[in-house]
Amino acid sequence: MRLIAITGGIGCGKSVVARMVQVMGYNVYDCDSRAKTLMITDPEVRKQLQMAFGDETYLDDGTLNRQHLSRVAFADADKLSLLNGIVHPATARDMRRWADEQAQHGASVSFVETALLRTAGLDSMVDDVWHVSAPTSVRIDRVMKRSGLTAQQVKDRIAAQTIEDQLVEGERPIINDNTTALLPQVLQLLNQHEYQQ
Repeated sequence: MRLIAITGGIGCGKSVVARMVQVMGYNVYDCDSRAKTLMITDPEVRKQLQMAFGDETYLDDGTLNRQHLSRVAFADADKLSLLNGIVHPATARDMRRWADEQAQHGASVSFVETALLRTAGLDSMVDDVWHVSAPTSVRIDRVMKRSGLTAQQVKDRIAAQTIEDQLVEGERPIINDNTTALLPQVLQLLNQHEYQQ
């Protein structure tokens, strides 16, 4: 089975592209939502997070205290690195298990949506990369509208992901600037590279 990554920095529109291929019948592993699930359901991940970030990492009902974790991790590069060192390996293992299941069920192509392809070391696990990009001003506006973050908070998150914003040779570019039509680009990539289901 071929595993194709849909990547790009925060606010570039990866999720829109992922939804498009999903509607066309392809399976998509969403790294962000799966990581959030693992932070709640995986006992080892929970234990490590609690040890690293304190008892307030989880609320009384057992759910993740996202505000606390974001406040601590995004204010300190070492803390962010610690968080990633706990969550990324767990997500990579979960993704590999998922990909194996897709292959066993006969899928010849599946997709992975991830903002942290290289940072999480997932680039070695995929066969091709679709790199979605958008101007910084568009990205800031999108993230502010959906999350309630300030412009500076969004800029900080973009700055923390600079390695992911760079198009690497061999990656397939997709422009999502609110002007260029997305669907024709996705269809062209699917047809050009013969991603048969």
